[in-house]
Amino acid sequence: MWGALFPGQGSQSVGMGKFLFENFKSAREHFEEASDVLGQDFKKLCFEGPEDALALTENTQPALLLASTAAFTVAHGMTGLSIVAGAGHSVGEYAALVASGALRFADGLRAVRLRGQAMQRAVPVGQGGMCAVLGLTDEQAAKLCTWVESESGERPLQPANFNAPGQVVISGSAKALAWLRANFNVDVIFAPDPPAKARLIPLNVSAPFHGSLMQPAEEEMRVTLAGLPFSEAQWPIVQNFSATESTNPERLRQELVMQISGAVKWTQCIRRLHTLGARRAVEFGPGKVLSGLAKKIDSGSVATLNINSLEDLKNFEKAWKEGV
Repeated sequence: MWGALFPGQGSQSVGMGKFLFENFKSAREHFEEASDVLGQDFKKLCFEGPEDALALTENTQPALLLASTAAFTVAHGMTGLSIVAGAGHSVGEYAALVASGALRFADGLRAVRLRGQAMQRAVPVGQGGMCAVLGLTDEQAAKLCTWVESESGERPLQPANFNAPGQVVISGSAKALAWLRANFNVDVIFAPDPPAKARLIPLNVSAPFHGSLMQPAEEEMRVTLAGLPFSEAQWPIVQNFSATESTNPERLRQELVMQISGAVKWTQCIRRLHTLGARRAVEFGPGKVLSGLAKKIDSGSVATLNINSLEDLKNFEKAWKEGV
């Protein structure tokens, strides 16, 4: 049985969705509707950039929703694809809800545009940041954050994305992150049993997403989402905040709110998809980030396909028809 995956911020690239637009009427209709709803030329933004404009959070989030739902609509139109369950990474959860019929496309576009703006407003530029921590368990990453807060006196610093075993992103105060980089010594932090290998990779992001500093954005989105109609999802959505599935409109709405300042439990989401019966999954959207993470989580549990070209689309159609 098939699962559906929808990527989040960081997967965007100039040119995304162009092959869909050029070959499928349904995709062109998606691009036209997005441009009309938000008063912006999304064909130009997605196909021509420039990259720094596409990377602006308030542009990236609706552009990803557009590209992901266009890919899903095309694939569904070709195959009548039946989904056992789906999940989206961070803003990708909105695309999952749109694809499942729980949220209207136009409403999703407006919501993620406001979400991007609210998240950017929540913390002044330069006061927050994010950092990938490689080589630590989830528990060790949480301990690292607690240690930094205690030793430096700077806060907050929290796990933000549990992306895969040994790959956790932390989020919080720029001062806390700077102190961590200057004082990172696993032999001291994790004595007497330090991890064999661990390293930090600062991320080039505009805000400290999925941490308590996002609380102002969460409150804004609570009001925004309360005003939008949600429907019963046609298939279960495994949500970031709890890593459990739901089709209930109010539960889907509430967890969209809570995920803004809550950690993305992506490792647990992929494992839950497997428990629900997904043995293959399609990453509907640009790039291969989620496919790479799925392999790291468990290469034998949920095999993934990507749709980044006409050839990819044909390979997916063949796999679907053959029941692979």
